Amino acid sequence: MKSWNMPEIPSATQTGLAYDRLRGEILHGALMPGERLRASGLQDRFQLGLTPIREALMRLANEGLVEAETHRGARVSEASAAGFADLMATRRTIERVCLVQAMRQGDAAWEAEIITAQHLLARAALPETTRDRDTAAAWEALHRRFHAALVAACGSDWLLRFWNQMVDHSARYRKIRLLHHRDAVAEVRDLVGEHRALADAVLARDFDRAPDLMDAHLLATERSVARFLTDDMIDAKARPARRRAEGEP
Repeated sequence: MKSWNMPEIPSATQTGLAYDRLRGEILHGALMPGERLRASGLQDRFQLGLTPIREALMRLANEGLVEAETHRGARVSEASAAGFADLMATRRTIERVCLVQAMRQGDAAWEAEIITAQHLLARAALPETTRDRDTAAAWEALHRRFHAALVAACGSDWLLRFWNQMVDHSARYRKIRLLHHRDAVAEVRDLVGEHRALADAVLARDFDRAPDLMDAHLLATERSVARFLTDDMIDAKARPARRRAEGEP
């Protein structure tokens, strides 16, 4: 008997498992922008109930990570150059405000987390191939920890809530570039150096340099990712996954 029929797994727990799995794959894993999400196929793959799968899809639709299609299930939200530019402009605005407030209010524990997060990120491996999703996800987790550490002391739950939402959506765009960071078009920068300079300026409470470094860092990432966001390139990245989802060879 399949595990999704086992009564000892409560429906609420199954919904949480389905949500976490889907969300992780959209942000850091195999699910690419525009890929179709069939509830029955996800039920078989995740070994979870159909209702929890549908509830998880609804939650993700409310977050803007999934788009519902009438009579056709759902798709991972599409990627576009214009949408990404709008997202990143909003994130740069919010991140600058958070960073300045964090530098004003941060304590020794905040400083220690920045140092630790930057150290771990500097030593994290990048994926060798587009199939190395686990390495990419591990790098992304440490990258998010570093940026979260920088703004953590801003003192506003609402600002951090908006910040987290922006980071979630930018992650699904950035993974396109991260998985292809060895391509010439990626034009990979010295990310270790950029992150070190950011950490140093923030810890020094340099209110002029730190926000400008952050803005430049995010803008450079935006420009790098945008090189992968032409319609043809997006379709080329997503086509194999779409074929799998739709049962094509």
